[in-house]
Amino acid sequence: MSLTTTRRAERRRRRGPRRFTRRDLAVLGALLGIPILLDLFIVWGPTLASVGLSFTGWDGIGDIEWVGTDNYRNLFTNYPQFWPAVRHNLMWLAFLGLIATPFGLLLAVLIDRGVRFSRFYQSTLYMPVVLSLAIVGFIAQLVLSRDQGALNAILADTQSPTDWLGDPDLNIWMVLLAAAWRHTGYVMILYLAGLKAVDPSLKEAAAIDGANAFQTFFRVVFPTLRPVNIIVGVITVIEALRAFDIVYAINKGRNGLELLSVLVTDNIVGESSQIGFGSAIAVVLLTVSLGFVVTYLYQELRGEKNR
Repeated sequence: MSLTTTRRAERRRRRGPRRFTRRDLAVLGALLGIPILLDLFIVWGPTLASVGLSFTGWDGIGDIEWVGTDNYRNLFTNYPQFWPAVRHNLMWLAFLGLIATPFGLLLAVLIDRGVRFSRFYQSTLYMPVVLSLAIVGFIAQLVLSRDQGALNAILADTQSPTDWLGDPDLNIWMVLLAAAWRHTGYVMILYLAGLKAVDPSLKEAAAIDGANAFQTFFRVVFPTLRPVNIIVGVITVIEALRAFDIVYAINKGRNGLELLSVLVTDNIVGESSQIGFGSAIAVVLLTVSLGFVVTYLYQELRGEKNR
């Protein structure tokens, strides 16, 4: 190293860390500021506006009238569609969380073990994920329609065909199966990516210690999937609480398919134009969503910290 190079290095050390120029600050401001402003304008702006409007009786045209908590009081006591919608959203969450998600994990484990035609199974099971829930709803209509549906045609029940989508006691379960068909493939891909990242030496060490396949998975492999579990848990909650497309495509979310998201749309965009009342339903949905997500993340992150 020459004497000149040594002196330059010494000067850099004396100057300390490099300072940002005005151009650097402008670029950083643009790269960070524009996304933040868009997020505030598109997401948090309407969110805070909905919270404020939920305490008003605005119809979207006339003057905004402050009504306090009347919208929430009427929602909980005088709106018959509210509690069935809450029940259906909770059913959605339980079905996706307790049936579709474990089934997606099972499929990921089987494919990760290298069964024959695993690439074909992986592509086939993931295919529904590229479809929107609205398209899944239209497919459900083609399969489950009372008069021209494929399922009744296979059952050959022409005398008294089952009304899979019209019977309030059946349609919610049929729609849940259709939603789980899409959700399972998504969960499978996430867990499959997590399983590919597991260190094979952990499995080998467990096998040397005498652990069988079941013990190896639940005591060695599954704990290492904690980051994936957090992602899958949050996605499952969000998918369950924001469900809208599929039921609206089938029967506009009525006759046994009521959901909170549908009630928000009916009151804000529908003929009633009760912006304040619809905003109150939206705030309830937001509160429930944040409650589930924040609680789940807190428990997972606290468990990660205690490890």
